[in-house]
Amino acid sequence: SESGFSEYQLTVTPAAMSGPATIDVGNAGTVMRFLPPLAALATGEISFDGDPRSYERPLAPVIKALEELGVSIAHEGRYSLPFTLHAKGGIPGGVITIDASASSQFLSALLLVGASFENGITVIHKGGTLPSMPHIDMSVEMLRDFGGVVSVDSEAKSWSVKPGALHGRDLIIEPDLSNAAPFLSIAMLCGGSITIADWPAKTTQPGDQLRSILSDMGAKISMSEKGLTLTGTGVIHGIDIDLHDVGELTPAIAALAIFADSPSHLRGIAHLRLHETDRLSALTREINALGGDVKEHESSLHITPAPLHGGVFHTYEDHRLATAGAVIGLMVPGIEVENIATTRKTLPDFPGLWSSLLT
Repeated sequence: SESGFSEYQLTVTPAAMSGPATIDVGNAGTVMRFLPPLAALATGEISFDGDPRSYERPLAPVIKALEELGVSIAHEGRYSLPFTLHAKGGIPGGVITIDASASSQFLSALLLVGASFENGITVIHKGGTLPSMPHIDMSVEMLRDFGGVVSVDSEAKSWSVKPGALHGRDLIIEPDLSNAAPFLSIAMLCGGSITIADWPAKTTQPGDQLRSILSDMGAKISMSEKGLTLTGTGVIHGIDIDLHDVGELTPAIAALAIFADSPSHLRGIAHLRLHETDRLSALTREINALGGDVKEHESSLHITPAPLHGGVFHTYEDHRLATAGAVIGLMVPGIEVENIATTRKTLPDFPGLWSSLLT
């Protein structure tokens, strides 16, 4: 392709699922939350395990919901990993109430398999503010694209999926726009232009908000048939922004904010404490260790630009911390990003891609 990457094609053929099977989720929130409801449609024992950090990440709403729907799960009262699911090949479905305030994935996980339940499913959210609403919108749109009948009552915070077969179709997977953040940062910090190929003209991906966020921070952005092009203007402005719906962009924006011409306030991100690591504490600790001025609050970060010095930037097995460290290293000599290999979670060859743009 023009971007230099070969196309990867994957064909999925529906078939009956059965255990015994063991699934190692690593520390991937999507895997640990999306696969158990799917596994509940299989027959036999399906065991889930993961890294030590995965044991600490919230999973109870999914486990409790499946238990209320009649699925037997052995978790020794932890309502977290590791656990074993005793699947019987079907789920009656019905109405379920959950608290998805810690992660929108709790809701999406149930909706995506709801059409396969005998009576479909209605999921009602009862709790704090839902984070990452665009991700739920993506799940609804995807279900509808495959023939699912989904109704949404935003006022009642209720989502319903009717039972019925979904239809197979050919699908072009959009690039993960959130992964573009560190690469766009290169042009903002170092000057010049960078083009991200195949950026969709219309998308429900939260990462598309990079266009407005980085524009507000001083970048010049344009769209063409080639994709999205960002041109650095030689200035980076501080920003006061609620990142509740796009929390995964926080590490990259924080890295840029260090070099801005005014302070930044990144708000609405308390849920990031429950990601691969406590991202608020980790960003504060690592940036301040390099001489930065970051003040951590319960649900926000206040960043005041300050001169930085070299040092080790620890990543805590978190791919977005690693890419944030790489961004800081563009401007600060002597930055060593610990365990850059953790970026393999979402960017299999991040070091190679990064190096190719800096030579």
